[in-house]
Amino acid sequence: MKDKKNYCAVLVNIETRELLGILEKRSKEELIKYLKKWGEEVLLGIEEVSIDMWKPYKTVAQEVIPQAEIVVDRFHLMKLINEELDKIRKKEKREMEVAFKKAKGKKRKQEFKNKLEVIKKSKYVLLKNQEDLEEEDEEKLKIVLQEYPKLRRVYRFKEKLRQIFNTCNNWADGLLRITNWLRRATSYLPESCSTIIRWLGEIIAYFDNGTTQGVVEGINNKLKLIKRRSYGFRNFNNFVLRCDLSFSLAS
Repeated sequence: MKDKKNYCAVLVNIETRELLGILEKRSKEELIKYLKKWGEEVLLGIEEVSIDMWKPYKTVAQEVIPQAEIVVDRFHLMKLINEELDKIRKKEKREMEVAFKKAKGKKRKQEFKNKLEVIKKSKYVLLKNQEDLEEEDEEKLKIVLQEYPKLRRVYRFKEKLRQIFNTCNNWADGLLRITNWLRRATSYLPESCSTIIRWLGEIIAYFDNGTTQGVVEGINNKLKLIKRRSYGFRNFNNFVLRCDLSFSLAS
């Protein structure tokens, strides 16, 4: 969670869907201090930790619960891919706008205008999971991919990676398929691929148990709703108390 530029840390037991704690500051020092309060017996019982790709989370886990397997949340990884895909979409749009302005002749200008119309408002259809698109959106996606070859290639890499996560059920197969994917995708998604290579061990750990932060995202949304309903909190402790109360009443 974040408030303007201030990030909070939310700790959740993914197995029981229990909110374990909310820290006002998302720093390595605060996380270590908080976790150590749980005691050695509790910490030694933790077998797996799901995190996004924020390096201090990994450092904290390695220091405080070294026996736990660290797993990168697949949905945060796909968010990273989508962000780079959207950067490429914006770049393609800017280049088409420049081409339209420079075009000579009515026919040529109309051609670029038509291409601009195709890419306008295309973010939704490119970033959403293909199977979740309505029929009208599927047709729009088809046209976008026909007119913009680079977007077509990047989009297919995105969907291929999602397919790997949906179909692999062991780490060896996952490692092989992601490595092959990286070999082909690096020139099209350099930023994302560089991050995946750095976090490859934690990414393929997903294939052991299929652990994700879907539960955490649901809790985060509820916490944001509590904050909005209260028009914000000046006192962080009051916010934590309100959240504890809401979750205890719901359980």
